Amino acid sequence: MSETAGDDRTRALEALLFVSDEPLSAAVVAQALDVDRKQAESLCAGLADELESRHSGTVLRNVAGGWRLFTHPDTSEVVERFVLSSRQSRLTKAALETLAIVAYKQPVTRHQVSAIRGVNSDGVLRALQDRGIVLEVGREETPGRPVLYGTGPEFLERLGLASLASLPSLAPLLGAVAGEEADAPQVDLEAPAPVEAEPDSE
Repeated sequence: MSETAGDDRTRALEALLFVSDEPLSAAVVAQALDVDRKQAESLCAGLADELESRHSGTVLRNVAGGWRLFTHPDTSEVVERFVLSSRQSRLTKAALETLAIVAYKQPVTRHQVSAIRGVNSDGVLRALQDRGIVLEVGREETPGRPVLYGTGPEFLERLGLASLASLPSLAPLLGAVAGEEADAPQVDLEAPAPVEAEPDSE
């Protein structure tokens, strides 16, 4: 095997390991790279040595009958902080529902969000505020002056939007729903719905 061919196969091996969500056995590597099993083992061992020698942020280990990439132990503190960061975790269904309401009806009060969803949304709104996706944008000029909520720059960044004007129109979706449910009982979407208790979480 020439040096160039070896480099190409090592590069391909690294790509396979990167996209795999489980250890790759030598047999699987051999089949994917069109080499024999002994060559596959040699390529994996060579890549493991290469990653260590260039102080890579990843290490290649032989575990559970196969080879798999892991983050380097020296990076554990940074990786753990990143993974546990609330800003990087996925939004729950409740959070997505609440965010959609705020995005399309902003500025909107906490009570209005809860009324539309039909459940208490205080905890979800707080969680979205903690992430910087939802912000306090003012107060409503009514008794008690409730806080008004809207979306922040983080929302646009996550969705890859230039501005709120880039949000997709709801009209086509509402039209499709209306066609499918023409015979269903009519509901006043502006009227407050019964609010049920929801756990104080995302």
